[in-house]
Amino acid sequence: MSRDRRHERFTRADSAPLDAVHRLAQELAALPPDRRDVPPRALLVGGFVRDALLDRATVDADVEVYGVPAERLEPLLETLHPGRLNTVGRSFGIFKIHLGHGIDVDVSLPRSESKTGSGHRGFSVVGDPFLPFSEAARRRDFTINALAADPLTGEVLDAHGGLSDLDSRVLRAVDRDTFPEDPLRVWRAVQLSARLEAAVEPGTLALMRGMVGGGELRHLSRERVTEELRKLLEDAARPSVGVTLARQIGALADRFPEIEALAATPQDEEWHPEGDVFVHTMMVLDHAAGIVRAGRWALSPGDALHVTLGALLHDVGKPATTARALKDGRIRIVSPRHEAEGEAPARAVLDRLTFGEEAERAVLAIVRHHLSPGSLYYALERGELDPASYTNAVRKVLKRLHPVPWSVLLAACEADWRGRGIPGVADAPYAPGLRFAEAVAASRLDEAPAAPLVLGRDVLALGIPPGPEVGRLIDAVEEARDRGEIRERDEALTLLRRLAGSRPKESP
Repeated sequence: MSRDRRHERFTRADSAPLDAVHRLAQELAALPPDRRDVPPRALLVGGFVRDALLDRATVDADVEVYGVPAERLEPLLETLHPGRLNTVGRSFGIFKIHLGHGIDVDVSLPRSESKTGSGHRGFSVVGDPFLPFSEAARRRDFTINALAADPLTGEVLDAHGGLSDLDSRVLRAVDRDTFPEDPLRVWRAVQLSARLEAAVEPGTLALMRGMVGGGELRHLSRERVTEELRKLLEDAARPSVGVTLARQIGALADRFPEIEALAATPQDEEWHPEGDVFVHTMMVLDHAAGIVRAGRWALSPGDALHVTLGALLHDVGKPATTARALKDGRIRIVSPRHEAEGEAPARAVLDRLTFGEEAERAVLAIVRHHLSPGSLYYALERGELDPASYTNAVRKVLKRLHPVPWSVLLAACEADWRGRGIPGVADAPYAPGLRFAEAVAASRLDEAPAAPLVLGRDVLALGIPPGPEVGRLIDAVEEARDRGEIRERDEALTLLRRLAGSRPKESP
């Protein structure tokens, strides 16, 4: 990016965060200095500057204020934004301005940190408004995050070579002595490497391997790891870059051995010429991200995350089920029942994270049913199912998925179908999913996929007293529906009367 474009990017107040930053910077510039060598000044810092220089969309902004102590800064912020100032971090020299609509500006004093304990939170933090910029930037993780920009002049401050690394797409530790003190930086590198398509500099890579080998990552909370993985899965065009980096430095084996095990699990070359299950899973993960970005299957933001997370875990049942077997006259590699067997390892991975119950339901649904659309489609093509039976089978899948949207399953299944090394499959129409969606629309299966054809009041109307027998009769009707023997409510009521009439009479 040229100097003029950099200047323009930071000096125009064309968004709520930048407008707030400009107002603050102008007020500070008018203040008399406490010390002549550090005039009052506001600088944009961190990821906002990095992303702006990459012409990437930014929402929140981070600001460091130099030359103004906290006791002078706080009343100024309150005057500029009355009722919108969060002062919970006051003791660390940190303030947050709530601009509404989920948009914040973080305002802080330059800080120095010293290690006092294990993990991500084991630091003593001291705010110092007179700290030189080069020293304040030294506490940052990577040089590309140690940049700053003056919102009034557009000047970009670079004390540690971040501009060169940004141009080269390189992740490099700012300070190799202090970098290992924060183990969360390993997972931050994982997500940044994928989001920015950046390579990790060899010396920094060695530091990260040492941190993993020393067990430092085990001190991290589930919440912090989850947030870094969320950024990876939601923001990266190719999340596989980050997952592969995690495997390269040992972080995958350390935290998620269920995923690491995929690399030691072979696949049959006829169906998966791309290689082992890890290679396949990485292809599926990237296709899932592409499907989400393309806007197919009308996914909500939450659904989109569930699709990529499900793509990552869809085949974790294969390591325990893969074997060589004689099939169709030759030795093949098979993984029977890997969908059902995948539930336990998928749940084990999710238990170490905090994506929540809704995400767990969706991921486990993908793990259990990711073969269903394809299996039903090819059974229909071979004539093993007629159209009516196919539609009923689709209804059964929706019933088992509920309340997970069927579009989440189809998006993950499409990614699975495309994530193979078979020529042409990555670009061909996803016929199994299109046929599945057609059946859902034509028969309006998604309106109430879990609602039974008969209800408790229908059973009671036949003189059956309240009790377990009511539920057993409803289940019997639904089982007949699942077998395709009945489809409509009238047929269900006829069957219910017959079943009720054949009940053994109670003894007087």
